[in-house]
Amino acid sequence: MTALPTRLLELIRPDVRQMAAYHVQDAHGMVKLDVMENPYHLPPQLRQQLGAVLAQVALNRYPTPDYQRLKQKIAERLGVPPGYPLILGNGSDELISLLALACAQKDADGRAARVLSPAPSFVMYAMSAQIAGLEFTGVPLQADFTLDMPAMLAAIAREQPALVYLSYPNNPTGNLFADSDIEAILQACAGRSLVVLDEAYQPFAQVSWMERLPQYPHMLVMRTVSKLGLAGIRLGYMSGHPDLLAQLEKLRPPFNVNVLTEAAANFALDHLSLFDIQAAAICQAREQLAQQIAAWPGVQVFPSAANFLLVRVADSERVFQHMLQHKVLIKNVGKMHTLLSNCLRITIGAPEENQAMLAALKAALDSLN
Repeated sequence: MTALPTRLLELIRPDVRQMAAYHVQDAHGMVKLDVMENPYHLPPQLRQQLGAVLAQVALNRYPTPDYQRLKQKIAERLGVPPGYPLILGNGSDELISLLALACAQKDADGRAARVLSPAPSFVMYAMSAQIAGLEFTGVPLQADFTLDMPAMLAAIAREQPALVYLSYPNNPTGNLFADSDIEAILQACAGRSLVVLDEAYQPFAQVSWMERLPQYPHMLVMRTVSKLGLAGIRLGYMSGHPDLLAQLEKLRPPFNVNVLTEAAANFALDHLSLFDIQAAAICQAREQLAQQIAAWPGVQVFPSAANFLLVRVADSERVFQHMLQHKVLIKNVGKMHTLLSNCLRITIGAPEENQAMLAALKAALDSLN
């Protein structure tokens, strides 16, 4: 293949050329515990029923443009306040991109709009801001991963951000920020910034700000069905004040949720109790694993309200590589942020996966001595 002329590459923005693509580790043949998936399959009978439903989908037709049936079912089953609309996305990633695109403007001095979030947090907040031409500010958490409120409030006053993201529970730390801190941020942002509560892990935390939407017209609550157990269908949803969502709808690509996703989500919402049972099992396993791992010398396990554990060891890279050799894939987050030094993020798996993880982790820790 001939080399591409340099002039053609220069048509791509310089900052994009310098970016690294979002990397997903190859998990073939591994016990896969790196990306917070629900490890449980649908029971065989429900799989057969879902197969029959999907077989009836008209693949030759575009989706219905407004997805009203699916939106109504989400609102009814997942606690959206009456009168509050929904916008759907190809995962929550697309919704984050839409928010960045909607707010991508400059002030009279040519200053790009700001996006602000605690750090470390979900990497797509910063990536979407950069892609849309916004400036991103990450405000470091405290050593125990709680919000540094003086720093947060000072940054809000200084940066005047268009968007403030609060991951609740936070990824990759797993903790819930204090309600009083979130309320203080909402008060500080009232009338001048949009505050997005990202509740991707809500099925495992069992707490939510969704019902409080009427109290805060500048708040949006975003969720995904990925962690619930439907990562493969890529469906995110967000609710907020109707006037805000009407503007975001102008940017949503037509037919952005495909017909198979729409049908699968409608089916899954009719069997929501099954996913609730699975979430409860994951939470129980999370607490058991946390106790077991914390009992080992030289290991620190942080409290989690999500479907993963953040664990600090003496040498995260060596432990990660040792576990990889044992065909157990977790996430080494030690280089993501200084606060995460020597930390590993471990997704809660099925019982047999958790046992394999424990054995590999114990062997890896023993190898450090």
